[in-house]
Amino acid sequence: MSTLVQDFKEYSAWRQGVVTTLQKYREFVGQAELSDPASEQRFNRVLSRLADDKLSIAFVAEFSRGKSELINSIFFADYGQRILPSSAGRTTMCPTELMYDAAIPPCIRLLPIETRAESKSTSEYKSQPEQWTVLPLDINSGDGMLEAFKQVSLTKYVSTEEAKRFGLYDESDPDSSLTVNEDGQVEISLWRHAIINFPHPLLKQGLVILDTPGLNAIGTEPELTLNLIPNAHAVLFILAADTGVTKSDIDVWRNHIGAGAGRMVVLNKIDSMWDELRSAAEIETQIDKQVGSVAHMLALEKKYVFPVSAQKGLVGKINRDREMLQKSRLPALENALSNELIPSKRDIICRQLQADIDALLLAQNTMLSSRTRSVVEQLFEFKALRGKNKNVVEHMMKRIDAEKKDFDSSLLKLQGTRTVFTRLSTEVYTSLGMDILKEDIEKTREAMKNSKLSGGLRDAVKNFFDQIKRNLDSSDKKTEEITEMMTVMYRKFSTEHGLALSLPMPFSLEKYRKEITMIEGVYQKQFGVATMMTTSRAILMQKFFDSIASRVKQSFVQANRDVEAWLKVIMAPLESQIREHKEQLKNRMVSIQRIHTATDSLEEKIKSFEEMQAELDKEKAAFQELENELRTALAAEVKLSEE
Repeated sequence: MSTLVQDFKEYSAWRQGVVTTLQKYREFVGQAELSDPASEQRFNRVLSRLADDKLSIAFVAEFSRGKSELINSIFFADYGQRILPSSAGRTTMCPTELMYDAAIPPCIRLLPIETRAESKSTSEYKSQPEQWTVLPLDINSGDGMLEAFKQVSLTKYVSTEEAKRFGLYDESDPDSSLTVNEDGQVEISLWRHAIINFPHPLLKQGLVILDTPGLNAIGTEPELTLNLIPNAHAVLFILAADTGVTKSDIDVWRNHIGAGAGRMVVLNKIDSMWDELRSAAEIETQIDKQVGSVAHMLALEKKYVFPVSAQKGLVGKINRDREMLQKSRLPALENALSNELIPSKRDIICRQLQADIDALLLAQNTMLSSRTRSVVEQLFEFKALRGKNKNVVEHMMKRIDAEKKDFDSSLLKLQGTRTVFTRLSTEVYTSLGMDILKEDIEKTREAMKNSKLSGGLRDAVKNFFDQIKRNLDSSDKKTEEITEMMTVMYRKFSTEHGLALSLPMPFSLEKYRKEITMIEGVYQKQFGVATMMTTSRAILMQKFFDSIASRVKQSFVQANRDVEAWLKVIMAPLESQIREHKEQLKNRMVSIQRIHTATDSLEEKIKSFEEMQAELDKEKAAFQELENELRTALAAEVKLSEE
């Protein structure tokens, strides 16, 4: 078993440990009747995030850099042969995702290239299974899988006009003419995107591998620049030792990848430097010099450049030749991948979960403290009645009745707040609603269609982004108004009636503003500079906008879900505490009345409440133990291999 597989298993075990502890805590909360809609929503959100947790690695390179061979050597050597096609020239012709979904059988799903003529992104097509060609995958046959995987490499010849329509031919690029054959046709991929559903041990544990089809595709397939590469937890940028760093390599590194967390450079094919006429020290010096040159040209530290021979590493693994494997330096890359990817991914998921888990623990502790305080107060009242006459009991009844009337008066005022809350909630969607977004998208498409100049096209897209930001700002102001109003109400019930309420759950659309800014930044890198606007470039720009629109839609869909969920639960803690307080007032009145009419003896009631207090103390201790267990599970380190 490779260290990478073992390390991913350790990460999965950590994740499952958090899930198990959280489910145990949730069960206890339910038994203690301390749950409310806000808590249930948080439980569901945390468990959903853990269940959907994926770790994605993108492999980016120009053709003939050994990218597919590197994927074979890291992930598929246990099959005893190559699984992804790997040969001289281009073998990956379209973006290919390798993942595993247990809900569907092993297969290859292929999206026809003709879909590029439509105004839809790859992400939108993922929800339309009827648009994909599906090929079964025989996982028991290595040769069968290799043949099936070759489908990803299939191409066809089309006219330059057809290639333009798909945004795959730019007559302004002098290199494009070199791709036209004697019949005036251009070779293009048969497929736009491929998704391989494959039960590999790592893919089963949530790993997603992205194989990109060469640097040119990064400019022509917006899905790569807007979604797949930016969202990858690790990006391996593959160069070849025999070619070094080319101008196109530098452009893609600077514009689409760049130094940062999880970004690594693989200097492949170092076996081209192995020379029997040179000593091992001389070869080492030559490789180190090449690594230094790559690091300098890409402006990153040498420790992030990994010289390897993917082909020799694959051979070493298949033949169980440990010496060859070590010489290939592949294990060093695998260890770095584990040490870089897994801890950073664990930190990301922890940060995502921390706020929800803290809120959960606070909500339950607050509710439990409120119950305990109520029991202690009633116990104090009962003990104060020892040796007192009926007049004192009647006075206490009147005091409780006055408390109830005062509380009922506050509830009437709360009804007014609910009316304002409903109005503001509706207003949030006037600028955040999907219908408004669709109108803005169609207006932009129409403006781009009617524009004859590059400036007009760019202005149309700029206006779109400006409008989206204004819409988010407008909705955010409404959520701020709601938060301020609910904060006043929370404080009123806390100070006037002693409810144990923390401030209402805050909310902000800042996350989505940043996403929109990121999307706009990607667009600016691609089309922000004024250039000659040829027909093919205009088509490419329009197709890029289609992907922009799809990406913005995704952000707005999630923003709408988040707002809807927040609006449902912002009142939940207050409503839970109100129900609890009303029940306490009712129980206090009933208890005092029974003592007043001699239905219950005072000492029996005191004993009953002392038992309740003891039971609540036990619950608090149990909750504290579960809270410590949950925090320990979340903070636990993932033990990685040391080899």
